[in-house]
Amino acid sequence: MRAAPAAPPLPTLALVWYFCLLVGGGILWHILTRPVGSPGEAPRPVLIRPQTSAYRIATALKDAGIIHSRLGFLAVTIVRGTHRRLLPGEYEFDPHVPLLEIVRRLEQGRGLVHQVTIPEGLAARQIAQLLADRQLVDQGRFVRLLGDRITLEQYRLEGGSLEGYLFPDTYRVVKGQGEEAIIERMIRRFQEQFGPDAQARARELQMSVREVVTLASLVEREARVPEERPRISAVFHNRLRRGMLLQSDPTVMYGLSRFSGRLTKAHLQAPSPYNTYLNRGLPPGPIANPGRASIMAALYPDSSQYLYFVSKNDGTHAFSRTLSEHDKMVRRYQIGGGG
Repeated sequence: MRAAPAAPPLPTLALVWYFCLLVGGGILWHILTRPVGSPGEAPRPVLIRPQTSAYRIATALKDAGIIHSRLGFLAVTIVRGTHRRLLPGEYEFDPHVPLLEIVRRLEQGRGLVHQVTIPEGLAARQIAQLLADRQLVDQGRFVRLLGDRITLEQYRLEGGSLEGYLFPDTYRVVKGQGEEAIIERMIRRFQEQFGPDAQARARELQMSVREVVTLASLVEREARVPEERPRISAVFHNRLRRGMLLQSDPTVMYGLSRFSGRLTKAHLQAPSPYNTYLNRGLPPGPIANPGRASIMAALYPDSSQYLYFVSKNDGTHAFSRTLSEHDKMVRRYQIGGGG
């Protein structure tokens, strides 16, 4: 009777199994992670909102035809330890891009970047509208956050609103990054501009940061040519020292719930904390978000003794030291309607 062949040594059997698993795993990995499309196909958009789970991201990518397999996507992110750290944003993926590159872009937040410019002098609600028109924020939520107590405590800024602290500049924004992130960038930019030197100067003037920003917002709304900012600031400083009403039209406009067109006498008599024709001193807070030039003008007014100014209807103003001089300028440029 012929003896049965001897079983292969255990190490050899283990190597065979290891080889089979390796080959099988490689084939499975290739199936799960291979690109969906071919070069030349149009990029496919996908929007990942904040706090979206890796599974929902995988589902969105698969539904958009960007990946073959949710399982493959989840496996890659888990192996890389980034499944909880994928960043929201608006992305466009070429269908032929490998899965690993898709994952890397989500890890680094390399989405579509929108360049948006916030002009000087806009009120917070106008900034919210501008960003909403670009589909970068939810307008209502953006406005609510500006008065949110927790948000205010986070930045340790005076007042009941972030009005005045949304620094006008050009920002690069990724859609989907969230209202909080955009607000934070604007506040941080303001804090960079209003640094230790500006804070020291505010103390010299015996003004708080909020008072300086409030005054700067008036300068921003009144000035039309850059060289007039320090002089307009001087008018307000001079009137504040004398206890005079500031009588600034933009403060009245800010306090009106609905305003369009031209200010009337009825508007000037409408009760509001922001009506500087009725209330002495600065308004309760900023009426707009001033740029650096207006902040510097508020901190460093020129040495003129003017107490009045009136528009000359060409972007510049006529300045006066006395009420009688001012009345003449009003008759010349406003009532007379000419130069």
